[in-house]
Amino acid sequence: MRPSALPALEDNYIWVLGEGSRSLVVDPSDAAPVLAAAGQGLVPQAVLLTHHHHDHCGGVPALRERWPDLPVYAPDDARIDLDCERVGDGTRLRLLGLQIDVLAVPGHTRSHIAYLGGGNLFCGDALFSLGCGRMFEGTPAQMHASLQRMSALADDTRVCCGHEYTLANAAFALAVEPGNAALQARREEALAQRRAGRPTLPATLASERACNPFLRCAEPAVRAAAARHLGHAPSTDEETFAALRAWKDVFRA
Repeated sequence: MRPSALPALEDNYIWVLGEGSRSLVVDPSDAAPVLAAAGQGLVPQAVLLTHHHHDHCGGVPALRERWPDLPVYAPDDARIDLDCERVGDGTRLRLLGLQIDVLAVPGHTRSHIAYLGGGNLFCGDALFSLGCGRMFEGTPAQMHASLQRMSALADDTRVCCGHEYTLANAAFALAVEPGNAALQARREEALAQRRAGRPTLPATLASERACNPFLRCAEPAVRAAAARHLGHAPSTDEETFAALRAWKDVFRA
């Protein structure tokens, strides 16, 4: 079941899985795009939240005004001040006739979760196409482990992340691996998609493993780039990841 992306705010995506009254809404930053889709028949069966940041859950109160009994699933974090069902690692939901598994993916925030169902990974701000989220609360060890956990999923898993960051991430990824032909092709694809007014998402995990430097910390070219930034060779994949993330935090194309 392929999801659709509703653009919201400056560069967010609200994900909708399903159709009509058999739909799930993921990370509604703003109610307006969802309410507009309701005019075309959308009636959400439930809302899934990945983390507490306002640009991922700010639209819920207005959606609850429209649909007062709308179930909301969210990580166990008091900063999500909503009446909702708390879920965590290993929780298994049954929605739209699908099995949806909850994965703990801390790093961007300490309570960040992802939802895996119907061949789709709704990963919020943990994993981006060609990038990953900033570590606001987590450690490099946590973030690297979370990315490796997601990277181990099936090749055809669709990566449904929370922002349209692919081209900006491509600039950094090419600074790390300028000779990566798959990455060069992915950038051209993303350019064509944006010129046509289309999202660059979802991407497949197979593509991300071939192109995303944060999933490629064991690759010699990525390690060599991290070494140039560090001034010495990283001793582990985790140290490579930490160097890349610190470099990305100050990178300007």
